[in-house]
Amino acid sequence: SPRVFKAVGMASNSAVLGATVAIGAVKTCFVLLGMLFTDRLGRRPLLLASTAGVAVTTAALAVTLYIGTSTTSSSTATAAACLALVLAVVATFSVGYGSVGSALYTAEVLPQRLRAQGSSIAMAVNKLTAALVSMTFISLADVITMPGCFFLYAAVTAAAFVFVYTRLPETRGRSLEDMEVLFAK
Repeated sequence: SPRVFKAVGMASNSAVLGATVAIGAVKTCFVLLGMLFTDRLGRRPLLLASTAGVAVTTAALAVTLYIGTSTTSSSTATAAACLALVLAVVATFSVGYGSVGSALYTAEVLPQRLRAQGSSIAMAVNKLTAALVSMTFISLADVITMPGCFFLYAAVTAAAFVFVYTRLPETRGRSLEDMEVLFAK
């Protein structure tokens, strides 16, 4: 996040630090909000809303970064828009992926005989993917630009939306045995 904020003109280290702290606070609040609504709204609606929200806000962030980094002087408005969009990306991610994601949903859809191994694999893939994105972001931004990275991430998230929409059923109110029958088809 510091590299993103500095790209749009946040020069002060204290402003960048404050923005990074705000990201952590928003993430925590929206994970808790997602957990609160998981049983009320269902897993599928939260995952769909989260996926769509991340795709839209990430694309908007890419546009903002494109505008902010292509001009010779970055404005305070561009930096504020960038911060607001980063917070929106984090919020939309956290309310669905962050609270429902691999831990809860995977445990509910896998058959009992594979639940422990499947949940472990899902969590490992989740962590490895996060590490891969973190470790390649700077190099990728140098190759395809920072806005290009976020356009790529938005496209991948749009594909994830299609996957969630077409392949993941609602699990709220269903027993684990019902889920095993549903996925046996």
